[in-house]
Amino acid sequence: MKQKQYVETLNYSLKRKSKLIDDEVQYFNNIPLYNWIEISPIDACNRKCVFCPKSDPKIAPDTYFKMETSLIQKLANELVEVGFKGTVAFAGYGEPLLAKNIYEMVKILSPVCNVEIVTNGDPLKPKIIDKCFDAGVNKLVVSMYDGPHQVKHFEELFSKSKMPKDKYVLRDRWYKEDEGYGLMLTNRAGVLDYGNKNTADNPSNMCFYAHYSMMIDWNGNIYLCTQDWKRKDISGNLNEKKLIDIWNSDWLKMVRINLSKGKRAFSPCKGCNANGTMHGVNHAKAWDKYYGI
Repeated sequence: MKQKQYVETLNYSLKRKSKLIDDEVQYFNNIPLYNWIEISPIDACNRKCVFCPKSDPKIAPDTYFKMETSLIQKLANELVEVGFKGTVAFAGYGEPLLAKNIYEMVKILSPVCNVEIVTNGDPLKPKIIDKCFDAGVNKLVVSMYDGPHQVKHFEELFSKSKMPKDKYVLRDRWYKEDEGYGLMLTNRAGVLDYGNKNTADNPSNMCFYAHYSMMIDWNGNIYLCTQDWKRKDISGNLNEKKLIDIWNSDWLKMVRINLSKGKRAFSPCKGCNANGTMHGVNHAKAWDKYYGI
């Protein structure tokens, strides 16, 4: 039996992300560096997908707050200081192309690192695609939720733009609930009622998100990872501190040591059922060495 196309898409996504994350551990003053930073440039989405917290305004209302370009400039300066060679992905808690200053933010970051935009594709037009390309986007990742007909639609849009085929990815996400909607669904750190909750202390619950990645919200608040939709446990704020100082904080030391042992008995990880071991095992080993454990 031929496997579902979305399985092939998921496997491709995992391999592509693994190449960006796992090939090499970067260091700054012997500190293992982050190499995947996700940014939420605007707190709003034009869709309300049933598998997303945005579908419930009581959980994740659209506020339309957006990130200031000056904060991206601060981030870019700090990434240069530490010799960052990883990826910054605009996605987060909304649809990034709804942020009017997204092109300016990409333009600031593109000379510094690999820059990606993950979009539901609704705002895309040839002119918008060209603006992304001109700003320096390395990859435009389009998640298609409506059906197979969207493939032709987006291929025609891109054919009318000047963006090369190797600069965009079309991901099929239009499947039914019993197929997980074609996604690697989680309960978003306990926000959604999806799947089994992990026990608080179990070696099989190891998670490496905090060893290689960070999540930056529109206001500069930094969270452990993209799964944290509660947005209550703040690692720090980029407006107030340097990213590298937040990254090497005592709070994150506690998080990493516990998660590398499968211990999730703290917020926001308690009850989270995300598989956090698909990437970052080499980063976890590097942090263990750095902490002397």
